[in-house]
Amino acid sequence: MPKYLFTGSFTDQGAKGIRSEGGTRRVQAIREGFASVGGTLESYHFAFGGDDYFIIGDLPDNAAAAALALSTSSSGAVHTRTIVLLTPEELDAVSRLAPTYRAPGS
Repeated sequence: MPKYLFTGSFTDQGAKGIRSEGGTRRVQAIREGFASVGGTLESYHFAFGGDDYFIIGDLPDNAAAAALALSTSSSGAVHTRTIVLLTPEELDAVSRLAPTYRAPGS
């Protein structure tokens, strides 16, 4: 199953929710969100600085990842980014491919 990293920040509304409900309830809600689209949450880390959270989990496909990201972003409580993670074996397969490419203007 593909692995994804979600990172982002809480809006004022989201920060108020975290402050009132706490971190444990947020992680449980995200675990349930992953399960609702056929995935599993691997880890959830709160942070401070540029990003407020880092979430890693397995999802069936890009459509499930996009649905999860869309539902969280449309809540107005977070700004999220989705990153598809590759295994070393997947990168090995990528390195064996030889796509053609022409740079713009060349």
